[in-house]
Amino acid sequence: MRIARLLLLLPVLGSLLFLADGRLAQIRADEAAPLPVATAQEAGFAADRLDRLHETLRRLVDEGKCSGYVTLLARQGRIADWRAYGYRDLAARAPMEKDTIVRMYSNSKLITSVGAMILFEENRLDLDAPIETYLPQLAKRKVLKGGTPESPELIDARQPVTVRHLLTHTAGFIYDFGGNDTLSRLYRQAALMDAKSLEDFVERAAKLPLSHQPGAEFRYGINTDLLGAIIEKVSGKNLETFLQERLLRPLRMPDTSFDVAPEKMSRLAKVYQRDKSGKLVEAEAVSSSFAEPGRGFPSGGGGMFSTAGDYARFAQMLLNGGQLDEVRILGRKTVEYMTLNHLGRTSKPTHQFSESRGFGLGAEVMIDVAKSPTMGSPGQFGWYGAATTYCQVDPQEDIVAIALFQHFPMNEPKVFERFATAYYAALVD
Repeated sequence: MRIARLLLLLPVLGSLLFLADGRLAQIRADEAAPLPVATAQEAGFAADRLDRLHETLRRLVDEGKCSGYVTLLARQGRIADWRAYGYRDLAARAPMEKDTIVRMYSNSKLITSVGAMILFEENRLDLDAPIETYLPQLAKRKVLKGGTPESPELIDARQPVTVRHLLTHTAGFIYDFGGNDTLSRLYRQAALMDAKSLEDFVERAAKLPLSHQPGAEFRYGINTDLLGAIIEKVSGKNLETFLQERLLRPLRMPDTSFDVAPEKMSRLAKVYQRDKSGKLVEAEAVSSSFAEPGRGFPSGGGGMFSTAGDYARFAQMLLNGGQLDEVRILGRKTVEYMTLNHLGRTSKPTHQFSESRGFGLGAEVMIDVAKSPTMGSPGQFGWYGAATTYCQVDPQEDIVAIALFQHFPMNEPKVFERFATAYYAALVD
């Protein structure tokens, strides 16, 4: 009788995984898992090395350097590791959980870029068309050559800014990262992120000069927000509606949006930073990332909320060549085209933050692993978010890697390098 009972229990026991923090998780039988689930061994990872990964990340939380995290590793289309640790709300002692909703900030860019490529595939959006074709306010761009905010020295752009320039961040639009130079001060005065709508955002951007001639080099900036405004014009729908209809709902990403529904607000993580004494304190969210419906504008460059599970489905779709669960979002060749290094058209093949990575149509692309601070593969692609969110897709190793912290400044304790080193070191097959 005991043997019979044990045999009946084997399928259940086989679905239990013992996590490094001592908790049991029945993720193999979890119907809410965003992708199929495998053991670490089945996916080609060493389980003890994944535990070491989490020992490293948990130490950052336990030492008070970060509040908490959610990480997810998928290989060959199956989740091999999905864990949460720490707190989404320190004051309330509310824990980080697998379905915790976070501010994705610039990880929004790849979603918006895929939206643009949907229209490109339908021949409704021309990548090499001047942006004034869709946004007339942005015609006759000027380039800053010097002067002061009160009296800037401007020259004419030698060519129009194109949609491709927006996708590759080579248009010359910038972000105000707090610099005191003339261009940063002009952008700061424009208060772009205080815009009430995308139309208002474009009107404000229309008054600003470029940092360089269009197409000359990579300069990170407001490009994807302008791309979102173009999507609205071409599709005839607001950006949220278009992305929900064509991308988010078909992929079953219910927690991804430009705001957070009232009934989900308790799952939203707070963003933290360390004060002068090193203590974690709640940070003020950027105004383009209001959680409450109806506030701000849909910032395609930084305004989306999501979960590890939702974003894993999006990333897996790209890794699969544009399709997931019989739902095709993009064609295979379109994804290949997006993830080529398009900075070969400029004077420098890498983007401004890395000597190892170029940039495609909405995502960075690894081009020289030897110059990277971490292991990786040629052709891997992805991007990051200001609150220390990370996504990398590695077609060579068939990996989707996601790490969601909620911490300013981005990557302060070198979270990304620690995470990437540890998950690549865990590969054994």
